[in-house]
Amino acid sequence: MENKEIINLDDINYAIYKIGDWSNQYEINQIGLSREIPVTKNTVFHVKFSMEEIRNTKFDVSDKTVNGFVVFAIHLNPNVQNMELDDIISLEEEEYQNILKEIDDLELLDDNGTIPLDTEEYLIYKLEKECHVTTSIPANEFTKEFYKNELKRIEDALD
Repeated sequence: MENKEIINLDDINYAIYKIGDWSNQYEINQIGLSREIPVTKNTVFHVKFSMEEIRNTKFDVSDKTVNGFVVFAIHLNPNVQNMELDDIISLEEEEYQNILKEIDDLELLDDNGTIPLDTEEYLIYKLEKECHVTTSIPANEFTKEFYKNELKRIEDALD
C-alpha cells in the first residue's frame, strides 16, 4: 500500500537530497564522494554541521594533529595512503573549501513547499538524535535502495 504522507520541506527532522554529481572531484571529503546533493536549507545545515564535527575531531598522526577527514582518508583511501601527510592535510583543506563553495551555490527548494514521503524524485532521510549523534535513516524504499547501492559504490571506489 502506498504511503500518502506529506512532509514539509522546512521540517528539521528530515534531510532531503537529489541524486547528482559534484562539480569538483574529491579524494578525501566523504561528502564529495557521495552522489547525494542537498536540496533544502535544513539539509545544507545538517551537511555543514556534520563536516564541522568531523573536522573538529582531532587525532595525532606522526608529529601532527589532524582532523577526522584526514584520518579517514589515511585509513580508508588507497589513493592518498602513499601521499606525504602535509599534502593530505593541504588536499583536505582545499576539498573542504571547494565543497563549502559548491554547497553555498546550490539551488534549493522553497522551504514553504511540501513533498510526498514516497517520492522517487528525491532521497529522504529521517534524522534521529541519540545522545550527541544524529542518525540518518532512509525514510522510503527508493532511498533505502539508493543508500545500499551508494555505500557499495563508495566502498568499490576506495578499493
